[in-house]
Amino acid sequence: MLKNLALGTLLAAALAAQCAVADTKIGVVNPDRILRESAAAQAAQVKLEKEFASRQKSLSISARALKADVEKYQKRMAKLNKTQRMAEEVKLADRERSLQRQERELREDLNRRRNEELQAILMRSNDIIRDIARKNKYDLIVQEAVYVGPNVDITDQVIKALGK
Repeated sequence: MLKNLALGTLLAAALAAQCAVADTKIGVVNPDRILRESAAAQAAQVKLEKEFASRQKSLSISARALKADVEKYQKRMAKLNKTQRMAEEVKLADRERSLQRQERELREDLNRRRNEELQAILMRSNDIIRDIARKNKYDLIVQEAVYVGPNVDITDQVIKALGK
């Protein structure tokens, strides 16, 4: 009798849990898609390209000039004495190190700015997700999942709202 009571209680609890889950409205958002496909992300990319274009162009010009100077040096290296060769090599090595440092600084600055822009987009999208959740009475919205059915994926709604 006690065994039947325990089994009945367990079945009742399982049924109640299943009913609670059945009434739960869940949505899923893919933040990677938002950062790839949204108009805000594409605008941020264009903004960053414009912001860093002059530095990239300047570095490219400097790299071509260094390469040309290295080729000139290699052609006339045999005509130089040891002291002149050493002086030229030191000067070219210094220019190469300086160029590498500038390239590294550019990459770091670009990555920092890209992260700032993407963070701003994610913050805006989180506000939009909260609004969608309130308006559509979602109980839970998850970012990133192993499998997402099309009926719970609200990423397109977020991307569309970001474009406004």
